[in-house]
Amino acid sequence: MSGAIINLIVQIVAGAIGGNVAAAAGGKTVDLGAVLNSLVGAIGGGVGGQILTALIPVLAGAANNIDIGALIGQVAGGGVAGAILTAIVGAIKNKMAA
Repeated sequence: MSGAIINLIVQIVAGAIGGNVAAAAGGKTVDLGAVLNSLVGAIGGGVGGQILTALIPVLAGAANNIDIGALIGQVAGGGVAGAILTAIVGAIKNKMAA
């Protein structure tokens, strides 16, 4: 499997987890429901992780060889990006509903 695909999968999974963590931490103000939290988080993780990889090329080496530091960077970048996007979308949705 290509290194870029492995990186993207790691970022998407981390983003989905980050989206659910952000929703749980934010309470009703950012919660979209379990499915949408995961979906928005996965999108944020994938896109944000790819941007982070482009800005920090060292992270791209995570799939070429077993580099735990680069892998942790992929997980952190995807998770944080997923959490941020979920919080933004949840806040906007709940503001529009009120």
